[in-house]
Amino acid sequence: MTAGTPAIEIRGLRKSFGDVEVLRGIDFTVAAGEVVCVVGPSGSGKSTLLRCVNLLEEPTGGTVTVGGVDMSDPDIDLDAMRRRIGMVFQQFNLFPHLSVLENLTIAQRRVLGRDREKAGRIARENLVKVGLADREDSFPSQLSGGQQQRVAIARALSMGPGLMLFDEPTSALDPELVGDVLGVMRTLADEGMTMMVVTHEMGFARDVADRVVFMDDGRVVEEGTPQEVLTRPEHPRTKAFLARVLNPGAVRPEG
Repeated sequence: MTAGTPAIEIRGLRKSFGDVEVLRGIDFTVAAGEVVCVVGPSGSGKSTLLRCVNLLEEPTGGTVTVGGVDMSDPDIDLDAMRRRIGMVFQQFNLFPHLSVLENLTIAQRRVLGRDREKAGRIARENLVKVGLADREDSFPSQLSGGQQQRVAIARALSMGPGLMLFDEPTSALDPELVGDVLGVMRTLADEGMTMMVVTHEMGFARDVADRVVFMDDGRVVEEGTPQEVLTRPEHPRTKAFLARVLNPGAVRPEG
C-alpha cells in the first residue's frame, strides 16, 4: 500500500439478499492508521458492510478497495488479500480440540508456511499482548468468554494483518467481561492498527474512534468525529437512536 492510499475505500456499495436490499449505496473510506466505529440499530446493514470488505459477502454492486486493490477484480489472489485482513467475529470460532497455542499456530503453519518454532514465537508474543501468556496450554472450554475472544484477537494478529475488522466483538460476552476485550482493542488503536469496528459500545466509540459512522436502513446517515456524531448529532434518526442507547429509561416507546 503506497503512502496516501486509503486502507479501505468503499464506493456505491450495494448488497441484496433476494429481494431484500440490505446495503443501499455506501460510500466512505478508512485511512491507514484510522479507527472507524460503525454504529446503528440492529438490521441496519453494519455487519453485512463489514463482511463485504473481505468478500465474505459478495457485493451486488459498487466497489470495495483494500490497500489500493479492488477486491472484486477476478484476477486478484483473494486468499492472499484476506491474509492481510484480520477479522474478529461475535462468536470466537476457536477449535475446541486444540490448545490456545495450537489455535494461534495452525493457520500460521498451514497458510503462511511458518515453521513450528517461528509460529510459536509469534503466537506467544500475541498472547502477551492480549494478557493471556499463562494460558497457552489451556483449551477453549477452560476459558471465559472474554478470554476466548482475546485468544481470537491474538490469533488474528498472529497472521500479521495490515488492518483489523471487528464485528460486534463484545456482544456475546457477559457485561463484566467486556472491559478486558475493549482494553486489548484500545491498545491496538494506540499502536496505530487500522481498525473498522462494528459495535454497540458507545463509550469505546467515543474514546477510541477517530471517526464514527451511523448507519440506518442500509445507508450511511451521518459520519464525523465521535464528538460530532455522538455528542452533537445533526440527523433526526441519529438523535433518536442515541437517545435510546444512551438514555434508555428516559425515552418513551413509540406507539
